[in-house]
Amino acid sequence: MASHGIEIKSLYKIFGPDGTRYIDAVKDGMTKSELNEKHGHVLGLKDINISMPAGGITVVMGLSGSGKSTLIRHINRLIDPTAGEVLYDGEDVVKMGQNELREFRRHKTAMVFQKFALLPHRTVMENTVYGLDIQGIARKDSEKTAQRWIDRVGLSGFEKHYPNQLSGGMQQRVGLARALANDADILLMDEAFSALDPLIRVDMQSVLLDIQDELKKTVCFITHDLDEALRLGDKIAILRDGEVVQQGSGQDIVLRPADEYISAFVKEVNRGRVIMVDTIMAPASEGIDGMKVPSGTVLEAAARDMTDAGQSKAVVTGKDGRPLGTIDLHTIISAMVTPVGHDDDQVAA
Repeated sequence: MASHGIEIKSLYKIFGPDGTRYIDAVKDGMTKSELNEKHGHVLGLKDINISMPAGGITVVMGLSGSGKSTLIRHINRLIDPTAGEVLYDGEDVVKMGQNELREFRRHKTAMVFQKFALLPHRTVMENTVYGLDIQGIARKDSEKTAQRWIDRVGLSGFEKHYPNQLSGGMQQRVGLARALANDADILLMDEAFSALDPLIRVDMQSVLLDIQDELKKTVCFITHDLDEALRLGDKIAILRDGEVVQQGSGQDIVLRPADEYISAFVKEVNRGRVIMVDTIMAPASEGIDGMKVPSGTVLEAAARDMTDAGQSKAVVTGKDGRPLGTIDLHTIISAMVTPVGHDDDQVAA
């Protein structure tokens, strides 16, 4: 289990033959277009500061060209930054020598790509043990590990199939099994489910959440899809033009979008799946009784449970069972439909 998160501090990436030469100009406010037009260099990332909590899923979201794939490739240093730090377990990945970096990539990180990146001439089993082969682990041990993950991602019986005999969703399950077989602390997922059909995509999200519930990896997940970000992310960072425009929980972002750009993103969101009962509950009065809904329940689930139970009011309870507040169906439904809060309305307007 990962005991340390990832800290990205003041990270800059300027693409071009002489990036370091322009770093100060960018820090002093030179724009992306100015850098490109005057100096023929491209600003990939600008002053990125993100804490990725240990054992949690941090989703980095943005449209294409926002810098999210560039960012994830800095974590295992497939790309070298122009300036800044990437800290894991107190160590700066940017400063690692070749041997340290090789060890870090082999043992601490595993990557799942959008295009699956499976080896076509290897079977499901052989693809899954690939990372373990590189680590020099004996085949009989590595196959036992691989089998466990093949079963876990729902591919039992397909061990001898080749990638071209599998659907896209099944190929991505192989990619996930291969990443998990490495037993790395850090799982890097770059648009991992973007190439899949919507239903299979939701299915893979469920597989990931289920496995994450058990393993508590430190996951960095890249996506351009807000619904996916909200479903998976313990924390979400939104990038635009190589800069972080907002970060926080899904609920923070939906309730308090930082600017017009993010307001436009969150307008169509199913709020009932994001906002929690804690946000809208009224204070608990003495001696209240009634149906109980645990703290942290999203509005949609609370409304469904209350309707099934034929109750229009419920008590929100903490982990210890103590009442924290009360909710009623009317408040839940209006919060699912209209923006919550007072000063937030101006932002969302």
